[in-house]
Amino acid sequence: MNASAQQDIGKFLLRVALGALILLHGIAKLRYGLDPIEGMLRAHGLPHFLAYGALVGEVVAPVLLLLGWYARIGGVLVAVNMLFALALAHTGQLGQLNEQGGWALELQGMFLFTALAVALLGPGGYALNQR
Repeated sequence: MNASAQQDIGKFLLRVALGALILLHGIAKLRYGLDPIEGMLRAHGLPHFLAYGALVGEVVAPVLLLLGWYARIGGVLVAVNMLFALALAHTGQLGQLNEQGGWALELQGMFLFTALAVALLGPGGYALNQR
């Protein structure tokens, strides 16, 4: 297998893993509603309608990633979504470690930096378009 094919497979795996895992969070929000997010927004003095941004970042963006259709935009949307999640729900955990000694926000960090990697690297060859 040549280097180009290996890179395309790597980008595909990165894109699909991020898209699938974030989409599960979006499905939960579609099923159970946005009330918790609206509450966090209000607590920070922000308008509650911004909660719909979570659906963009956790439903629309993952679909873009899974299809490889404007995947760079999907990566940016997931990254912005994760920055909001960190700011609204996890600021108290930024310096904490979990019971195993890892960072308490390692999952959120992995989502954020994987999304940035997809935004920078692009979707790879196994995608609907190269954007």
